[in-house]
Amino acid sequence: MKLEALTVALRPRTAWEACELGMALVRRNAGAIWKPWLLVSLPLLIALNAIGWALDLLWLSGLLMWWLKPWLDRIPLFVISRAVFGETPSPRQTARAALRWGGRWWLPYLTWRRLGPARPLYLPVDLLEGGDGGEARQRRAALGAPVYGVCALLTLICLNFELVLMLGLVFAGAMFIPFDYLPDTLKSLWEAFVDQPGWMIALLNVLQWIAMSVIEPFYVGAGFGLYLNRRTEIEGWDIEIVFRRLRARLSAAAAPSLLALCLGLGLATWLAPAQAQDTGGDRAAQFEGGDVAAPAAEPAADNAQVDADELSEQGGSDEYAEDEEAESSYPSVPIRDDEKKPGAQTSTLDALYGAARSDDAALRRAVDQSMKDPTVAPKQKQSLWKPRAKADEPEPDKPSSRRDRSGFNGIGSGLATGLEVVLWGVVALIVGLLLFSLSRWLGWFRSGAGDAVQAPGDVRSAALAEPEPLPDDIATAIRRLWRGGRHRDALALMYRAAVESMAQRAQVTLVPGATEAQCLRASRQLPLAEDRDAFARAVRVWQYAAYAETLPAAEEFDELVGTLSQRFGWAA
Repeated sequence: MKLEALTVALRPRTAWEACELGMALVRRNAGAIWKPWLLVSLPLLIALNAIGWALDLLWLSGLLMWWLKPWLDRIPLFVISRAVFGETPSPRQTARAALRWGGRWWLPYLTWRRLGPARPLYLPVDLLEGGDGGEARQRRAALGAPVYGVCALLTLICLNFELVLMLGLVFAGAMFIPFDYLPDTLKSLWEAFVDQPGWMIALLNVLQWIAMSVIEPFYVGAGFGLYLNRRTEIEGWDIEIVFRRLRARLSAAAAPSLLALCLGLGLATWLAPAQAQDTGGDRAAQFEGGDVAAPAAEPAADNAQVDADELSEQGGSDEYAEDEEAESSYPSVPIRDDEKKPGAQTSTLDALYGAARSDDAALRRAVDQSMKDPTVAPKQKQSLWKPRAKADEPEPDKPSSRRDRSGFNGIGSGLATGLEVVLWGVVALIVGLLLFSLSRWLGWFRSGAGDAVQAPGDVRSAALAEPEPLPDDIATAIRRLWRGGRHRDALALMYRAAVESMAQRAQVTLVPGATEAQCLRASRQLPLAEDRDAFARAVRVWQYAAYAETLPAAEEFDELVGTLSQRFGWAA
């Protein structure tokens, strides 16, 4: 494997993070996965259902389609196992590989390993590593033992998702059934589910295939993510990738570095003899002239003189001056030749000061005196007695460290005044509106409710105490209203007559103000199906006109009135 070609960032992850990594790979390569999946699984679904329909064993077709999941799982595994290294196969290559790739593992995964909860993790171990029986068994134990519980829970979750998706498709179809027909439709579906007709089993097989096609690639991707994570934890793939990239960078920079090193060594070798020759000539000329000086001694003397002058300017004591003079008057003690030891380094301080070097009391006094100088230690501690303030005496004003905010206070006062004026203006406006509309709302407080105002036009809102009786010839009265242009009145009379006729024939009592749905449910008591259909048609025409403002055609309305007259006996 070319680990440096990986397109994902490998690092130790938790088991569920690894599952999410595999699902992300599936989402990234969705087109390369689902195209060959449909190309292989859809003909298989059609063939199995055709055989089951011919043998009257459609339930067996659905069971076989579900049992062949591991054979179809090789399609998403083939795609993501190569796409993770930057080599996404084409749908044609994947479809060809689905027919022959991993053929020696078909029997185990379609028999005793079919119901194994760790199937998504073991499938990459067997199909990608290609080990023998004993070696593959050891690899499965090493990779799957720590995450076996996660694999089992992942299997249970994906199975529940498939069931939920199937139920969701069923209820999504039920959403398009009108509410009035929903109870009858659900009752019919339940009876069909109990009786298990052929079309019902075929529909369930199709729904199962749709749910499996949506969930199964993510299930395989989650197992592959667990496989990558376990190999990263065991074999340190993330560390190996870092070292490989480091080696690649060093290999790329090795040739220029080696060339620069060779050039530097050559240049140093060429310049070294000339520099040595020039330096030797200068030293020889210096010794021949006899002018050998010690420039380091003069700056030391100058520094000593500067220090003495600074101490004298800072007010040093006479005692310190005397000590300094005494130290300067110490004679130099030469070092005898017989005291020198071969290979030993003689102390310069001993040669200069001798025994007087051990008496440093004067030096300590001078240091203490200099440390007492206020310029050296400017900090000092003072203790003062302060009388306690009495209770009746006000405390002295403390200096305020706050800035002068008089300008901000003026701005705030101006804003507050402006807002107050605006609020009072709003209150005045509300009071004015109430006074202006006094004649409209004052009557509510006097009598509890104002007199009903008659709306203009032909609209009448007052309810009748008792409905008008139906005419003797209902069909003729309905047609007369329709020809006179009063279409809505004609439809209202037709609906009212149909409801009363239905209630009399079905021997039901409707509550006042019964809705169309209640009337339709009551019409189920009619003994003849033709009467139920005619009444339902009349209700639909009335609903379209009342709520959708859609009137029927004249011929359609006349034919409906004739049907209702025939079914309910409206003829005079």
